[in-house]
Amino acid sequence: MSQEIDACCNKVIQAGLIHGAIFCAINAAGDFTYSRALAPELAGKEVITGHSKFADGQKPIMELRRGPITLEMLLTHSSGVVFDVLNEHIGRWRRTFAPQDPNSQLTVEETYTYPLGFQPEQGWMWGPGMDWAGRIVEKLTSRTLGDFVQERIFTPLGFKDAEFYPVRRQDLQQRQVDCHPEDPEGYGKAALGGEGNKGTKGDFGSQGLFMTAPDFVKVLRSLLVNDEKLLKRATVDDMFKNHLNTKSASELDRTLAGPLGGFFRPDPESESRTGHGLGGLVTLEDIENGYGAGTLAWPGGMPVLWFIDRKNDLCGFGSVQATLGPGGTSRVPSLKIAFRKGVYAEYATWKKSKEWV
Repeated sequence: MSQEIDACCNKVIQAGLIHGAIFCAINAAGDFTYSRALAPELAGKEVITGHSKFADGQKPIMELRRGPITLEMLLTHSSGVVFDVLNEHIGRWRRTFAPQDPNSQLTVEETYTYPLGFQPEQGWMWGPGMDWAGRIVEKLTSRTLGDFVQERIFTPLGFKDAEFYPVRRQDLQQRQVDCHPEDPEGYGKAALGGEGNKGTKGDFGSQGLFMTAPDFVKVLRSLLVNDEKLLKRATVDDMFKNHLNTKSASELDRTLAGPLGGFFRPDPESESRTGHGLGGLVTLEDIENGYGAGTLAWPGGMPVLWFIDRKNDLCGFGSVQATLGPGGTSRVPSLKIAFRKGVYAEYATWKKSKEWV
């Protein structure tokens, strides 16, 4: 990837930024429970399990939430908070009770009004846990997520070109990637498949952060070498451990073996054992000619992948500027695979050359 390319990547904050801000703010990991005082909208959610048929339509079947929602669950997508497009019952609930106005701008609480998709720690599915975590940071610090991340992450790493949507700095506006001719205002259509950023109000922990690829790699490298610029060494070590219980782990395995497997697997060409660390998937075994065991990675989102491979001392970030036409994104998965293979092929060549020194 050219060092001159500015990357517009909505999910970039998932790669180590948001949980860093939370740990700095509250100094707590999996035992932190979201109370009604901090997140009443989240704490009050019930779980939707289906729909009952009636003469005049269908009624959602709800049950009370059993057990707390913790920070660990939000960061590992095991809390029950699920994106509505990935859950049939939640999608139906939203269309019936909270249809979105395409012209509205909504906060995190207003966007994710729908119920949980499963009981906490009784499932696994990608969801807006990072967005809820970001709101907790704002409530605890009485600052915007953007301001807090600027102080605790961007400044220590020397970032000068990062800002949450909408980008207000004129110098950054002039340098935003023109993702597609149909996206002149930089909403990120190529990444989102629509104008997702346009509908947000406030800073979202899982989307809307614009920054350069070289700056993002600084985050990955800081975590790779564990230089304590962002987090304590023990906290970083904890990020690379599998944090799923048996039930959530089995649901992750089921997802990876299903139609969405190619979307989420760290290596779509490998069926290696996979868990979830704090902020990304984690490989539980070596992948041949690829990630070492204990690699933290996130391949989700059509155009983006990142990884931190501490066993092989490698980290990387790839972003594909996808087109929007019919079938325009069909080549993206193969390009991401080519990027990852290329990195490890170069590493193997370099490693072999050192054997003769």
